[in-house]
Amino acid sequence: MDNRPDNIREEDKPQSGAGKSADTDVNADAAEVGASPKGAPDLGYKNGKEVAKSGLLGLFIGLAIIVPGVSGSTVAIIFKLYDKLIYAFGNVLKRFAACVKFLLPVVIGAAVGFLLGFFAIQRLMEVAPFAVIGLFAGMMIGAFPAVYEEIRAERKSAPRIGLFLIGLAVPIAIAVGTTFATEGARPLEGLQFYHYLMFIAIGYVVAITQVVPGLSATAILMAFGYFSSIMNSVHLDYWKQNPMVLLVYVCMVLGFAIGIVTFSKLLDSIFARFRAAAFFVIVGLSLGSVVTMFFNSDVYAVYTDWATNGVDAADLAAGIVLFVVGIVVAYLFVRYERKKNAVVDNKGLKA
Repeated sequence: MDNRPDNIREEDKPQSGAGKSADTDVNADAAEVGASPKGAPDLGYKNGKEVAKSGLLGLFIGLAIIVPGVSGSTVAIIFKLYDKLIYAFGNVLKRFAACVKFLLPVVIGAAVGFLLGFFAIQRLMEVAPFAVIGLFAGMMIGAFPAVYEEIRAERKSAPRIGLFLIGLAVPIAIAVGTTFATEGARPLEGLQFYHYLMFIAIGYVVAITQVVPGLSATAILMAFGYFSSIMNSVHLDYWKQNPMVLLVYVCMVLGFAIGIVTFSKLLDSIFARFRAAAFFVIVGLSLGSVVTMFFNSDVYAVYTDWATNGVDAADLAAGIVLFVVGIVVAYLFVRYERKKNAVVDNKGLKA
């Protein structure tokens, strides 16, 4: 007669060799078909709309490299893709096929966003800089409720408020430093060996800006003094005159690849243990990045020009209008995503 308690299952007993548990067999089968391990987010796409959403996320990630203050990670939070994005970057070596399949639309969108930002947004900023800044700043403000929602129900203790203030101060400090403390663009010619090691480190830091909401890749490159130099170097004639600049790109890409994997893995671990505290920092970073959109080296040059030659009324008016439009459009999108996710959650509860 079997006197074992009912709550002790056969598969709970330690087994070895051919007697693997049913759970182990299921996990093995799941791994073979690319299913997500226990506790991991589902990286699969159910339809074309989800693929398009990831592509749009990538578009903003690409733009974030060009436009100061824009955060692709903030868009990931709005789309409820942030946890998936961090997991996919951090586990791309461990679950290569599933992670690459999820990241492919993001990478394609990022490439399109970077090219759009490089060839279009940069040109628009030369013509109507305040208007462009106003639009993107409005979008970041309109999207802010989606970020704040992560801590809305959390206890607002003194240490957590301190973390928020630290997050708020970081992008503002970087913006002030890039505006007043840097000595202008640094050259990419005549570099020494240690410079290339430095570019690996810069690439790593730029990778961090892509997974931490509120940090700007543009601001970081400006802080190091290489933003204008790198942007201006993307030209065939420059490559012919200074072919070693290609090694600069290689070093930055290498640092970026290392950073995006290792730091995403670190963030994934931090969120697993200290998610609430981490998001107090992120909320501060996101709010601080909005402030820096109206105060960075690019827009400071606009203010200086206005003080010298008079205010460009058309640019100012367009900036104000687009600022409001950006807020409204982004906030309506946040509300739409909330309602859609609420419907999905209700269906899940009913099921």
